[in-house]
Formats: sequence, structure tokens, C-alpha cells
Amino acid sequence: MAAAGGGGPSVETGEGGRADGPRTVYLFDRREKESELGDRALQVEEDSDFAAFRASVCQTLGISPGEKFVITTTSRKEITSDNFDETVKDGVTLYLLQSVNQLLLTATKERIDFLPHYDTLVKSGMYEYYASEGQNPLPFALAELIDNSLSATSRNTGVRRIQIKLHFDETQGKPAVAVIDNGRGMTSKQLNNWAVYRLSKFTRQGDFESDHSGYVRPLPVPRSLNSDISYFGVGGKQAVFFVGQSARMISKPVDSQDVHELLLSKEDFEKKEKNKEAIYSGFIRNRKPSDSSHITNDDERFLHHLIAEEKEKDSFTAVVITGVQPEHMQYLKNYFHLWTRQLAHIYHYYIHGPKGNEKRISKEAGPFNNIDIEISMFEKGKTPKIINLRGIQDDMQTLYINTAADSFEFKAHVEGDGVVEGIIRYHPFLYDRETYPDDPCFPSKLKDEDDDDDCFILEKAARGKRPIFECFWNGRLIPYTSVEDFDWCAPPKKRGLAPFECYNRISGALFTNDKFQVSTNKLTFMDLELKLKDKNTLFTRILNGQEQRMKIDREFALWLKDCHEKYDKQIKFTLFKGVITRPDLPSKKQGPWATYSAIEWDGKIYKAGQLVKTIKTLPLFYGSIVKFFLYGDHDGEVYATGGEVQIAMEPQALYDEIKTVPIAKLDRTVAEKAVKKYVEDEMARLPDRLSVTWPEGDELLPNEIRPAGTPIGALRIEILNKKGEAMQKLPGPSHGGSKKLLVELKVVLHSSSGNKEIISHISQHGGKWPYWFKKMENIHKLGNYTLKLQVVLNESNADTYAGRPLPSKAIKFSVKEGKPEKFSFGLLDPPFRVGVPFNIPVEFQDEFGHASQLSTDIQPVFEASGLTLHYEEITKGPNCVIRGVTAKGPVNSCQGKNFNLKVILPGLKEDSQILKIRLLPGPPHRLKVKPDSEILVIENGTAFPFQVEVLDESDNITAQPKLIVHCKFSGAPNLPVYVVDCSSSGTSILSGPAIQVQNIKKDQTLKAKIEIPSCKDVAPVEKTIKLLPSSHVARLQIFSVEGQKAIQIKHQDEVNWIAGDVMHNLIFQMYDEGEREIHITSALAEKIKVNWTPEINKEHLLQGLLPDVQVPTSVKDMRYCQVSFQDDHVSLESAFTVRPLPDEPKHLKCELKGGKTVQMGQELQGEIVVTVTDQYGNQIQAFSPSSLSALGIAGIGLDSSHLKTTFQENTQSISVRGVRFTPGPPGNKDLCFTWREFSDFIRVQLVSGPPAKLLLVDWPELKESIPVINGRELQNPLIVQLCDQWDNPAPVPQVKISLVKANNLKLTPSNQQHKTDERGRANLGVFSVFAPRGEHIMQVKAIYNKNTIEGPVIKLMILPDPEKPIRINVKYDKDASFLAGGIFTDFMITVISEDDSIIKNINPARISMKMWKLANSGNRPPANVEVFSCNKIKDNDKEDGCFYFRDKAIPNKVGTYCIQFGFTMDKTNTLNSEQIIVDVLPNQPVKLVPEVQPATPAVSNVRSVASRTLVKDLYLRITDDYNNHTGVDLIGTVMATIKGSNEEDDIPLFNGKIRTLEFPFVKGSAEITSLVLAENSPGRDSTEYFIVFEPRLPALSRTLESYILPFMFYNDVKKQQQMAALTKEKDQLSKSITVYRTLFDTSKQLLDEMKCQVEEAKLKEAQLRNELKNHNIDISTTQQMPHIEALLKRKLSEQEELKKKPRRSCTLPNYTKGSGDVLGKIAHLAQIEDDRAAMVISWHLASDMDCVVTLTTDAARRIYDETQGRQQVLPLDSIYKKTLPDWKRPLPHYRNGRLYFKPIGDPVFARDLLTFPDNVEHCETVFGMLLGDTIILDNLDAANHYRKEVVKITHCPTLLTRDGDRIRSNGKFGGLQNKAPPMDKLRGMVFGAPVPKQCLIIGEQIDLLQQYRAALCRLGSVNEDLNGQLKYLHTPDMKRKKQELDEHEKNLKLIEQKLGMTPTRKCNDSLPHPMTDCPVPPKRIRREAARQNSFCRVNFVDEELLGVPLWPSS
Repeated sequence: MAAAGGGGPSVETGEGGRADGPRTVYLFDRREKESELGDRALQVEEDSDFAAFRASVCQTLGISPGEKFVITTTSRKEITSDNFDETVKDGVTLYLLQSVNQLLLTATKERIDFLPHYDTLVKSGMYEYYASEGQNPLPFALAELIDNSLSATSRNTGVRRIQIKLHFDETQGKPAVAVIDNGRGMTSKQLNNWAVYRLSKFTRQGDFESDHSGYVRPLPVPRSLNSDISYFGVGGKQAVFFVGQSARMISKPVDSQDVHELLLSKEDFEKKEKNKEAIYSGFIRNRKPSDSSHITNDDERFLHHLIAEEKEKDSFTAVVITGVQPEHMQYLKNYFHLWTRQLAHIYHYYIHGPKGNEKRISKEAGPFNNIDIEISMFEKGKTPKIINLRGIQDDMQTLYINTAADSFEFKAHVEGDGVVEGIIRYHPFLYDRETYPDDPCFPSKLKDEDDDDDCFILEKAARGKRPIFECFWNGRLIPYTSVEDFDWCAPPKKRGLAPFECYNRISGALFTNDKFQVSTNKLTFMDLELKLKDKNTLFTRILNGQEQRMKIDREFALWLKDCHEKYDKQIKFTLFKGVITRPDLPSKKQGPWATYSAIEWDGKIYKAGQLVKTIKTLPLFYGSIVKFFLYGDHDGEVYATGGEVQIAMEPQALYDEIKTVPIAKLDRTVAEKAVKKYVEDEMARLPDRLSVTWPEGDELLPNEIRPAGTPIGALRIEILNKKGEAMQKLPGPSHGGSKKLLVELKVVLHSSSGNKEIISHISQHGGKWPYWFKKMENIHKLGNYTLKLQVVLNESNADTYAGRPLPSKAIKFSVKEGKPEKFSFGLLDPPFRVGVPFNIPVEFQDEFGHASQLSTDIQPVFEASGLTLHYEEITKGPNCVIRGVTAKGPVNSCQGKNFNLKVILPGLKEDSQILKIRLLPGPPHRLKVKPDSEILVIENGTAFPFQVEVLDESDNITAQPKLIVHCKFSGAPNLPVYVVDCSSSGTSILSGPAIQVQNIKKDQTLKAKIEIPSCKDVAPVEKTIKLLPSSHVARLQIFSVEGQKAIQIKHQDEVNWIAGDVMHNLIFQMYDEGEREIHITSALAEKIKVNWTPEINKEHLLQGLLPDVQVPTSVKDMRYCQVSFQDDHVSLESAFTVRPLPDEPKHLKCELKGGKTVQMGQELQGEIVVTVTDQYGNQIQAFSPSSLSALGIAGIGLDSSHLKTTFQENTQSISVRGVRFTPGPPGNKDLCFTWREFSDFIRVQLVSGPPAKLLLVDWPELKESIPVINGRELQNPLIVQLCDQWDNPAPVPQVKISLVKANNLKLTPSNQQHKTDERGRANLGVFSVFAPRGEHIMQVKAIYNKNTIEGPVIKLMILPDPEKPIRINVKYDKDASFLAGGIFTDFMITVISEDDSIIKNINPARISMKMWKLANSGNRPPANVEVFSCNKIKDNDKEDGCFYFRDKAIPNKVGTYCIQFGFTMDKTNTLNSEQIIVDVLPNQPVKLVPEVQPATPAVSNVRSVASRTLVKDLYLRITDDYNNHTGVDLIGTVMATIKGSNEEDDIPLFNGKIRTLEFPFVKGSAEITSLVLAENSPGRDSTEYFIVFEPRLPALSRTLESYILPFMFYNDVKKQQQMAALTKEKDQLSKSITVYRTLFDTSKQLLDEMKCQVEEAKLKEAQLRNELKNHNIDISTTQQMPHIEALLKRKLSEQEELKKKPRRSCTLPNYTKGSGDVLGKIAHLAQIEDDRAAMVISWHLASDMDCVVTLTTDAARRIYDETQGRQQVLPLDSIYKKTLPDWKRPLPHYRNGRLYFKPIGDPVFARDLLTFPDNVEHCETVFGMLLGDTIILDNLDAANHYRKEVVKITHCPTLLTRDGDRIRSNGKFGGLQNKAPPMDKLRGMVFGAPVPKQCLIIGEQIDLLQQYRAALCRLGSVNEDLNGQLKYLHTPDMKRKKQELDEHEKNLKLIEQKLGMTPTRKCNDSLPHPMTDCPVPPKRIRREAARQNSFCRVNFVDEELLGVPLWPSS
């Protein structure tokens, strides 16, 4: 399209596509650097083609026609014969180049025209230029240039970099502003388009090539952040010329070699206008990158550096503005922070993403974190200022986001495609300030320094006058448009759910798409607010990213209320103590209450124990804080708007009580000192202390010790307060009354058994005399005493007042014993022995029997018969003892003798006492030994006995413990010691072992010393013993005889002998003590033993010969040989050791020192030692250093290059090290060692190398992603194996294995650290995966020796779970009205899964509908909520998965009801739909009724108005059938007319003598203030008349039922008054009768309903019993629940056993069903019972078994993309179904229903053998296509016979045999390709076997049994209810009510007769639905009746009136 004005290049094409008329083109020859710089104009003829044009070019430029060159456009598009006509147009600039990609050697100039587009005229009325709105518009001008850069960089995959550079350094040129981006750049044509004014993206078509050519609207994205904001072709031009005088556009497009440059300047335009040149034309300079040779002006020196940076860039655009206005320059310098902050505000969501700059949330990489907008300012002599807009943290949107506590998201849909996303944020009040952010640059309010506002009063509005919403267009701020509010979020006129001030705490933002018009400079919206406030605009709330259709105003109000309650916090509660209940409060407020010990409020801290004062309480409370209460179940510190404080009243001595007041009533101004002073002043008036005096002496001093019986003097007492004033009564009446004070005296004795009160007196104050107590003389008990004086109250004797003790005084004293008067003996310490001193304790007593002490000297006297006695001393003091009493004399025996000892103490009143003692013998004094002779003779080796006696000093035989007598021998070594114990008898025989002296040759003299070691005082007795030598064996010798020589082998000698040899000729000899040889007898030979053989030849021993000795074979085993002799007298032995010597060399021996294992690639850790041994393995020193070369080492896989052999001189062996094997399979390796003729083998174990890899065990191919449904388990457990670098398993245990994954991929069980086992394996288990949809990766890693071993990367393709329900969709007619008592519209329910598909195959019983009336308690369903089940599916209903609730009754009562649908997922979890709030409206108007039933009037026609008044203040209203008030919008009149029962009667008249009155009917009711009869009105006395109120409503087509009010008319006033009383009584009875009738009618209907339920339950039970009988389960009516439970348990067990039995299954992993459109792999879609058929059909379909079947091609394509094309897929919607086989078609051997031939081999269609567990219809389509008419037979012979016969009549399909053969449909058979392999070769790709039929039968039986059990329970329950109701109806209460009803009816009849009124009819139709005679009424009627019953119970029955409950309690 040509530019308006004709200045642009206009092109029209004629026939054939060629341009009409001649064309001028401009040529630049840039093939070589020396080419001319200018351009050449070339005329192209009208009918020229490319060949003629090329020839013309060659001629013009003098080029040879054969030379190679290309002709291109400035965009490097090569001109060819194909595009010549469409490219070569008039005025175009062309290049001659060597190749298309050649660099421009010198710059070129391209002529352009850029006349403004015609839109300049069309849209000239729009608000074009920058209005200030009180702000500097310069940042908005810069924003226009940033818009262009954002659009240009929108396709960048990496960083989107936008730079604004302010060059204000005069040394680099004049001031300039440059905006540079790394976007896609512009071609020269696109740069030309940019210059055209108002050429928007939508009008750039055809010739106007653009970066937006073929504009495609971007896809919707959050917040419309699509970067599509360079729009109108206006902003850029306006912006550059607003900022400066000149603009230089420099751009390089992607994949281009050239940079295009265009200069536009005001100066150039003015020059062209002056010279009459075309203003809108110019040149584009095309040059190579970094070529700044054309910049010659010093004013633009900075451009050299800017152009030099082009080398590094693939594409870019730079806008360089020079001639910057001075005022703009000053603003940019001085307000740098301000305007950069404004730009950060404008592009906030582009910089930070859809959620904005949330500081609390960690930033993750995302599509918006790649936008970098950097601003830098360069000034002379200053450091450059550089700021990135992402780093600005105080732009308004950042402040709004980070001060908000919560947000409310919504969406608005306007007519057309306009969508507005909105967010409202709540800025709470915290402590004492608003958190709504103030604009730092434009503050709306100033903070007061002394802001002492009360905590509860909020005087300042948070937002002020600022509007709520800022407006964003395609994610970019439109600064001059804001929206004040919407109706639903504006402050309400009346107080709503949240306080008014909360509406001033919200800020918001609106995000529109481009369907809303903005001004071309993007400063204002044209129509946004108008469209949003249109009545057709639909607002929806966004919750969890989902739109929720609900009442937005109510949702917002609830959200705001919730924010206020949660986040507005004025008081901080600290020091949490716990949660309690408060029984002192009303039940609804008793709990929970959180208790705290401190609060922070208004900058102050109040703590428990702190003194406070209240305000606004009567009286004022002074006290200390106990605790703080905050209502609610809180935990820890919390902020809240208020609470309560518990105060303990002070002083507590006066006020023993606790007060609880609101925290607000604490006086925050009072100082704690003032409260403390008040408390102290009050305390000073109370009794404080006692004053005690002793007028008569005998004063009792504190802690005094007094002798028993000392008197205590009289006491005088006064009571004083703190001021020292005496007082007799408590302070005045304000403190509890003038109570008298008494003083109580008590004397208390303190003992171990407790305190005992011995004296108690009370004294009163007589006014004239003080408190007085008399003298006390009766205190004589010993002990500690307290004399206590206590002030008590007169009446109660209480010693405390108001919880505080009254004054008291206590004097502690002690009473001690008197002087001694008598004595007794204490506890003596027996036994008493002759000559041993003993003590006699003496105890003295005073006259009261108290223990006393001896204080004077005294001489005791002792008397005893036959004893001599004396003592040492007697002690004084508390413990008196007569010490050192000694008795001597004969006592006859060791048991002692009894004596009477008399003790006399002269000087006491009672001076003598008798002491009985038993005296025992004394301690040992001497020893008596027998025989008496001094010398005794014995033989060596015999023992000698002695008789000993122990005597005391009186020669009594004495005994005592440990009385041991020793006899010690001397004169030779090792003599025995004789010992005897005389402890018991004092005498005994002393003897012991034989006396044995070694090596005795002659007689020897010994000494014997007899003594008592324990008694050193007893002198020893000595004896002399003569010892003779012994004749027994004393010595043994061994000899070895060699020839004639006998060599003695001494004891412990070592004998060397050849290993394995035998020692012969060993002899022995024995000698006695006299060295005489002893002849060996048989008796002696028996006593000789050797240790080297068990059997000894006795004959040899008699000859002195010993047995032969076998020498050990090992040189290490020395043999110890021992010969021993033992008899009663001696034990002799002689021993020697035999040391073996090695034999001749015989073997080579190899020994491995160290471990036997060698790691692959490593050397053996230990060494191999090689030695030479004899025949017994004893090492022989055969090696020398020269032997190393002769040693040979060989082995399979042995790496000999590292072998090292060394001669070990110290061990005479060869050491071999460096054993290593080449890598290979691990296992045992044998090494062969050879030396001379000897050889040996050694075996080592080659194990895998150190861990270097981690491999997965039994895991699918890692190249492909593993599909898994979100929330499901992976198919295989994750098992990892440590391997070495050669993939051998490395059995290293305890290596830590960890799983690395992204945070959004969650695995259960949670990621725990595992360790490898002994095999080097770690089983991480089977994981359940939870992650967003898409591909995720995880990697297994191991840490070994502090190094990380990287495992393979596992890719998981997460698919949504098509079987996991996440929400319930409800469809219904939302425009329907719900009238009381009517029928609800149909509700269609679907359960939606995670993949947004409908879940099918759901049991309808799991879907329910609940309905309840909304109450104050909120939206929770009550306990007795009404529940409905869904209706049966109809034929015309939608597909499977839809459930319908039809014909559900609307409640009869108007109000707001809540409907909610639920899906029972399991026993505990239910998925609920959104709550549907419905308003039940009144039904059609039916009748006129009074609001309150008036009493029956009784009137007369007398003068008194009161007697003539019929009605006063009667309100009439219209109701529907269910008594709901309706007709509010009706307007009309109500006609009141008096009528009689007979028309001829005199009818009374109203006041004014009129018959009819008219009253207005407005807003649904008519008010009759007063209705009065006329004075002297006609009428018959004692007659009943009726006032008929008839409604007349023109707007209503039907006639309403009138209200009739009867009244009685009397002529006599007295009679009228009497009758008025009767009328009142009659109304009372009528009301009572109505209540009773309602009760009985309701009870009857309930009984009928229960009977119907019983009948239904019996019917159901019988029906199920019959069904069970059909299933061979016979249950008699007598069998009860336990039998059914046992049967059910048995059946379940049988079913479980059947399921556990192994059966064929398909092991091919199924494709995870990511959505409902995926059926699964073909192998899993069908099952086959017969094994042989399963094998051959599976093989036949082998290539298709892995194919995934989908319902749609889209789903198939998605799987194809997810698996990168590796998974074969089959979409069902691509199958041509007309060619599919008919599943009912007969086999081919049937013709026209008759058998054509008799087949063999049991032919059957292969498809008929398949069973489908799910999706039968779809599976028949799949397998019908795959198998067609394939037939299966028994064997190949049967198949060949069948085919031969079939082909005679028709085409024969493919035949399969159960033996595994195949005959193709073309007749081919044989070969491997037509023979099925065995089942195990199919690798699990085989159809599974179905569940056994018996299992299905048992399943049906279990289902029936469960139903029968439920039916039986139901029958029992309804029977129980029915019996309970019948029992209740026959209770005495009900019988009494029946009698009362009869009495009331009789009384009413009598009163009506007296009144002369028409009798009241019995009305039994109180319930809306009459019951028929049918025993089981229709369900609808019964349900209605049951619902009415519930309403009757609530609304009609007045239980208080009847005085008893109306319903049985169950």
C-alpha cells in the first residue's frame, strides 16, 4: 500500500506479474575496495527480465558479461529470475557483490521516503502529546524507546539487554542520550518503515516489510507480559524529538553482514523545507560493523566508541539522540534516582516476573529474569552512575508487594475478548502504624513526631485519597490512568464484615490485554473504566490459579474480614503460658483462652506482677497483674487487637480477690510508684505487731532453759499497727466492718510425736483494762516449749484476715530436769570374766522421774559371796559409770557361775540396788603340754601328737574365740607346723603332717616350740626331737645306651635327633635317702609312669628299660619326655626335651604373606615367600643369591613386568612382590613357581578394581524418558551397583549413595542417604513420584574416599494422573429461580481428574448432594445435614462419568441455602465441590394472613370507643402455600367488610356508618391501625359476625384467599365484658388444641413413615436372600449376623487365595496413562485364557504389542513428542471403521447359515478368544483392525484342510494353529517367520490370563453378602425405631396429652355454645401431603413428609406450652 501523499514507492502489477512502466534503480558496485564510492542510476525498461537487466548492469558499469558476481538488495537478498519482478521496483537500491555474504568494503547510501501514513489524518483526534498530570513526562518518553527495545528483544533466547546511556561529558562531544538493545535489529526496509509516522504493526503489509510483518497476536501469558508493546508507529518518533533535536538510528539485523544507519534531525527538515526539497526523504547508510569513518563532527566524538562496540554483537539497534533540551538534561542529572525509580515502576513486572519483586521468596531462573535494563550516566570529572532497574527496591509496586500481608486475585471478562487480571493487596495495621506504603517522592502525609494516638483509635486513613488500582497494559504501566474502585470493593454505606478503615488498607493493580485501547503515547486508557463498570462485565475470583464462579462481593468481604482478623495487630502478647478454659464465663465463651505473662502495647511492656491501676471501672482497681487472656487457640507470641487482663487486688490483706478487665481499661498514664504508695498507705492501718510486758515478774526470756516446775509470771499485751497506735478492732467499715480483736495464749510442747497444746486461754479487751493473762505454775514436763500469743477475730477466731496472718508473738523456752534423788543400773556390757575389769552404768532420776546428773562425790560399796571385788573410779556428769570393777575366784567350768552383786551409793534417798551377773573364766594365762619328757624320738617321714590345756590366772580351763595353739619345728628346712583350735573347750590334741627332712644321711636333732600366737602374754613350751633317716625311694636317674656306653640324661636336658626317627635303649635307676640302690619290684614298677606313651611293658620296667621315644616330624615341635615315680612318701620325676633336626631337601613351598585378593589394575599387597623343605615340610637352607635366576613364575593373565624377586638372607627364602594381572573377569588365579626339579602352586583371588562408576541394576534404557504418572510408583526399584572402570561390580560396603534432584521433584519415601551392602549394591527402593508435568531428571551419586562418583542421569516424564480426582464440576441452570416447595433444576456432576478429564466408572453411590440452611455458624454443614443421592442415568444422558440430580425438592422455607456435592474417595476422605449458595424465594401468593393471630374480639355498640374497637394494630401480609411472606412488590388495597352468617341479619357498621373500609397494601403488607364499630351500630345481640379482609391487587391475575376474623356483637356492655373474658379463654384453648393436634398428626405420620421403611427393608432383605439362593448360598431367616460375617470372611479368604494363584501375566511395562485419552499398550488391553492360544496370538501381534493406543491423534502426537518419536502410537480417530470386521459374523465354513463343510481342529475367530477388562468398545475396534478375521485351529494339518475347503467358496483369512504355525492369507506357511517360538522366548510380551471365573463368581457372592448384611442391619435398625416410636406413643405422658386434648375440646365446645359461635371444625390436614391407604407411599411424598416433620418439630410444636418433650429420646 502506498504511503499517504504519494511520496512512497508506489508499485502496481499488471498481467504476468511484471511492473508497469519504466523503473529507476540505484547501483552500488562493492565487489572491490577500489570500486567507485557513489551510486549509478539505471533505467529498467517496462518489459525487462532478469537476463536483460543483468546485461544492462554489465554495460552500465563496464563489466564483462562472463564475470561472476551477484546482485542483491540492501537486505542481502539475491536477485534471480524467480524474484526479479517482485524485488526490483522503482527507487530501489542494489549492491553488486562477489557473494551474498561479502563484507561491505565501503559504506553506501540508500534512498528512502518516509511520508507519514494516512492514519495521521484518521487518528489525529487522539490525545497525542504528553500531558503532565503534575509530573515531568520525560521518563515516559524514555519508556517509549524501551517499549521498542522490549519488542525487539522478545525473541532472544539469552539475556535481553537494554542500555540507556546518558553522555553528558563535554570532552566526548555534546550531550546525547543513547538507547541500545541486543534485539533482532532492522533491515534497511524495516528501518525505512520505522521512519514512517503512524505505520502501526497492523498496517505493515505488502511492501512495508517489517519486523512485525504478518502480525500474529501473541498467546495469552500471565499478566499479559508478552512484550507486544511497540504498537502504533508513533511513540518512538514522538519520544526522540521530545527529548532532543536529532535522532540517529543504527541497526544490524540477525545473520546480516551490514549495519544500517539513518539520521533524522530537525535541522535537516528545516533545511529541506527552505530549499523546497522533499522533506520526508533521505538516505540510509549501509556499512560494515565498527566503521565510524563517516563521523567527522567533534560534537559526536562519543559515537566512535559506541560504533567500535558493534564488532562483538550479532544484532542490535541503537537510538542516539543529540541536541538534548537543556531543561531535560538538568532533570536527568538532578533527579536521577526519581526518574529511574519511575521506569522501574513502569516495567516492574517485566523485570521481576508476574508475581513482582517478592523479597520474601527466593528468585528462581525464569523467563523474566533475563531482562536487563541498565541506565548509565557519564559526566565530566565524576564517577559514572550505573544502575540496573532490577536493583531498585523502592519503586511503588515493590513497596506495595512487600508491605502486603495477603492478596485477593480476580479476573474480569468484558464483552469481546477483553480480559483483565486483577490483584488486591492488604496492608495491615501493625502495633501503632499503618503499613500502607507512602510514595517516597510524593508523600501524602507527614509523620507526627509525637504521635500518641490510642492503640484502638485509627484516625488517619491509610491510602488517603489515592485510588486503589494502578493499570497495566500488556504488562506495562499506563501512568495517567487509575481506577478508584469497583462496587464490590468500595467501602459499604453500613458497617460490613470488616471495619470501615480496612477498605483504606488495600492497594491493587489491573493487568489488561491489548483488547483495551490506549493513547498512542501509552499514557492513558481510552475506555478501560467504562468497560469494567459495565453491567455485563463478569468478575470471577482466582483461587490457586483456578477461576471460581462465585459472588465476588461476598468473597471479597470475607477475605477482607479474614485479613483484618489475621494481620491487623495492635497488641503483642508475649511469654505464652498455655491454653485454658474459663468456667466463670458463659459456656460459649469459656474457651479456648491463650494465657500470657506479658504484653507490648503502645511502646510499653506490661508483665505479670507489675502494679497497675484501671480507668473507667467503678470503683477503680489497684492491683498487680496475674496474667493476660487472649481468646482463641494460640501458640507462642501473637499480635491481636485486644484481650483481657487478670488483676490481683492490692493490698491483698484487704482485698483477697481477683478481677478480670479488658486490657483497654488499664491506665497507661499512671506511674507504678503512685500505685505502690497507695498500697503502702492502705497497709499501714492494719494490725502489725504485739507489745508484751510482765507486771508481776517471773519474766520468760526467749530461749530460756528452766528447771521443771518453775512458774511463768502474769502477762499484759497491747496490739499496735505500723504507726505504733494501740488498737482493739480492725479499721473502719470500708475495710470489712469494725471487727473486735482478741488475743489468744497457747503453750505448746514440742515432741517427736508432734506438737501438743498444754495451755490455751483467750483474753478480751475490756476498754478500761488491757489484754491480761495470769501466772502459770504447772509446767514440769521436760522438752522444748513455745508460748504463742496470737491476735484472732472475735466471732470466727480466725488468725488471718483477707489471706494475711494477724500479728502474733512466739517465745521459745526449754524445761530441764531437777537434782538426783534415786538411781538404777544402765545397760551392762557382758560377759564378765575372772580378772577382767568391767563398768557399771548408773542412771539418776529427780523427783518427777526425769533423768538427772550426779554433781557431788560419792564412794560406792560392793558385796558378793566367794569373790574378791574392787573398782577404779566413779564418773560424774550426764553418763555416770563405776569404772574398772574386777572380780576373782573359782568358777568350776568354761560356762561360768552366777553371782548376786549388791551396790550401795551413800547419800541418796534410795541408796542400794542388787545386780545379778554370770562370771566366766578369765583370759589365757599359761599352757600345759603332755607328755612331760623333754626329748622325743621319731623316724623321718612320721608325725608326733601333743596333749595341750589353756589355763587362766585362777587355773580355770579357759576358752575364747580364735584360741589357736601352734607347734613350730626347727633344725631343718621345710618342716611342717602343727595347729589345733582350743576355742570351744580350752584343751585338745596337737598333731599334723609327717616330719620330712630332705637328703638326710644320718640322725638329726630338731626343736619343737608350742605357743598361742594370739596370746603373746602366755609363755611358749619347748621340746627336743631326735630324727632318724628314711628307707623309702629318694632319687631317679635316666640313661641312653649307645653300644656299650650308657650316657646319663640329666633332668631338663635337651637331646637333638633326626625328625621322624625313633630313640631306642633308654634305661633308669632308683636310690633311697642313704644313697642305696633300690631293687625294682612289681609294686615299685606299678608306680612308674612316662608321658610319651600310655602303655608300658612291665617286664621291661622290672629290667630297668624305658619305652622307645618317637621324634616329631616338624623341627618346630619339640617333644617333652618325663619319667615319674610316686608313692605315699615321695613324688619323683626326671624329664628331657627331644629337638628334631631337618632331613634331606624334598619340596618347594610357596607361602602368601598378606591378603589373598588383588584388585584389578593394582599389585598384590603382600609378598609371596618361596622356601625349600624336607619330606616333612621343614625348611632347609638351600637358597643363595644366585638362586634367583633359576626361579620361574607363570600364570594366566599374569603381568610379569612388575615382578620383583629378592633373596632374604635372614630367613633363607626368596620374596616375590609386584604380582599384577591384566584386566579381565574377576575370579581365582593360579601362579606356578619352579626351581630345579621342584615346583609349587599358589592361588590368589582377582577382584574388581576400586569403585569408579555407578550403574543401575534392572533399569530401562536411560536414553528414553521413563513415563510415570504423578503420585504413582516407579515400575522398578532403584538399585545401584558400584563398578570399577572395567564395569566389574565393586563389592565395597558402607559407601554413601545419594539421589540428586530438583526441588520441585518430590520422592517418597523421602530422599534418605543409603549405603552399599557387602556386594557394593544399594537398594533405594521403589519411589512414588510427585512433580509438575513434564520431563525431570535425577542422578545417583556416591561418595568414596572423599571423591564423588557420578551415576547415570535418569529422565522421568511426569504425566498427570487420569484417575486422581481433584475437583468436582457442577453444571446447572444458574439463571433459574428457586421457589419454596418447588423442584430444583437438574444438576449434572462430573469428577475431574488431574489431567482435566472426566473420571468414568465411578459408583454412583459415592456421589452425594448435601443441602442445609446457612446460619451464623458459617458455611460448614451441620450434623443433621440433608443428603441426596443421584438419580438413575437416562438413555439420552451424556457419556459415562456424568451424574444427575433431578427433581430434588426445594425447601418450603425461604432463606439462603447452601448446596454442596461430594465424592467419597475412601472411608475418611471426601472431595467436595464448591458450595453453591441459592436463595429460596417465596412461591406464588395464595392467601392473606395476619402477622400475629389476634384474639377474637367481643364488642358492643355503646359510646365507649374501647368497647367498640374490633382491631387495633393489625398487620396483614400475603403468604404462599408454605406461610412464606411474599408479594413485597405488589401494590393494591385491602377491603374490610363485616358479614354475618345469614344475609338477612342486621349487619353492624364501621365507624361513620359505613359497611366497607379500604386500606392501602404496600410492600407486601397492609397496616390496620384501628377498626372501630359505629356508635349505636345495628346488629343482633350475642351474635357472631365476621370481618372479611379481601386483598385487591391489580397486578395479580389470580384471586387470593381472604382473611376472615370472627367477632361477637353484644348490645349490653356488662355482657360484652363477660363474653370478652370467655373469648380470651376460647382463644387460649384453640391455641392449645392446635399444638396438640399438630403433635398427634406429626406422630401418626412419622409412625406411617416408619412402617413403610420396615416394609421396604423386609422386601429388600427377602429379595437379596433369593438372589443369594440363586448363587447357591442358602441363608435361613433364623441365621443371624455372626453366621453372615463368618460366611463373608470365608468367601473373602477364598477369593484372596484364588487371586494369589500364579497366572500368566504380561511383563512388558505399560505406558503410564497420562490422560483419559490414553488406553495403554496393546499387550495390556486384552487377556486370553488358553495358554497355547495366548502364545500364538501374542507372537502373531509381536510387532504391535508395544504400540500405545490413544483415543485422539493429539494424544498420540503428544506421546510421540515426549518420547522423541521412539514410541509407536495408534490413534483410534484415524481408523477407517467401515472396513472393520463384524464381530457377529459366522466362520467362513458357514454359507447362508448352513455348514458348507465339516472342519477339523476346532476353528474359532482369534478375536473371540480375547477378553477385555476395560474399554470394550474401543478394544473391539483395535483388535478388529489388527486381527481382522484371523482364525485359530489345533494344528497345521487342520489348518491346511480348512484353507483348502474355504478357498473353494471365498477368500481365506490368515490361519493360526495352537501348535504355533501360521498360514498367511496368501497361503504361505513354513519357515522361521511363520513358526511361533516357545512362550519363554517371547520375553514377557504375551497377553495375560484373566482372573479365574470362579474368582468372579465369588466376587459376585461377596457383593451380594455385603448388600445382604447392610439390608439386615437396616431392617434391625428400622424395626428398633418403629418399636421405640410405638412404645413412646403408649407412654403415660402421651396418654395424658390425649386426655388433655379431649378435655380442651369439650371445654372449647362449651365456651362456643355460651358465646353462640360456630363450632370449630376438627382439622386433620395440617400436613401438606395426605397419606393414602397405600402401605408404601411414593418416595417423593415420604421424603417431603420427613422433611416437613423436621420443620414441624421446630416451628409448630411449642414444648414449653405442653410442659413435656414431644419426641422420644433415642
